[in-house]
Formats: sequence, C-alpha cells, structure tokens
Amino acid sequence: MIALSTRLRVWVASEPADFRCSIDRLARRVRQTLAEDPFSGALFVFRNRRRTAVKLLVYDGQGFWLCQKRLSQGRFSFWPEASPGQVLAPHAVAVLLSGGDHAAAGGRRQWPSGSTRSA
Repeated sequence: MIALSTRLRVWVASEPADFRCSIDRLARRVRQTLAEDPFSGALFVFRNRRRTAVKLLVYDGQGFWLCQKRLSQGRFSFWPEASPGQVLAPHAVAVLLSGGDHAAAGGRRQWPSGSTRSA
C-alpha cells in the first residue's frame, strides 16, 4: 500500500510517458528527466499521452512498486505543466488522481522540517 502522508515527496512528470515502460525505464526517466533519485522513497507520477491513465513508481526500501490507474471514462483534465515536472503536496496528488484540479486543492502551507515553534 502507498500511503499519501504529509512527509511523502511526490513528483508529477509533465510530459507523457510511454506506458510500455517497465520499472527500469521509468526509473531511468526519473534520473534523466526529473534529475531525481528513484531510490529516494519519493513517489513519481506519470501520465499517458491520451491522459486516460497514470502510473505511480515508488521505492519502499526493499523494491519498487509500480501501480497503474486507467479511467473508465473521461481524461485527467488538470495536469501540472511545469517542465520537466513538479513537486505536489500529497493532498493535491490525491485530488489529481481522482481527476480533479490539483491547483484548486488549497491546503495549508507546509512548515519546514526541523523548525521550532515559539509560544
């Protein structure tokens, strides 16, 4: 199971991926296009050219998970356009994966890790 916790870094690739890609080819794409480490534990989200399906790639410390979702109707209308990809908050990704507008998801600003709060 992939939990969308607040600590999870989620990268969404803006350009479509070839959905014949295996784990190895998607991991190579993470390295080359997004300039990220596929073994980092971050979640990487890719879409197909027709915007009818997404693939999720994540390394859990033992191996890779590769998940795919194909919509039975319609398309993913709202997709990040920032090239080559964009980091999204987990709640925004949940909205995106359900076919909604991730930019309208809102939410509170994340506190930097390691910050202290004064009373």
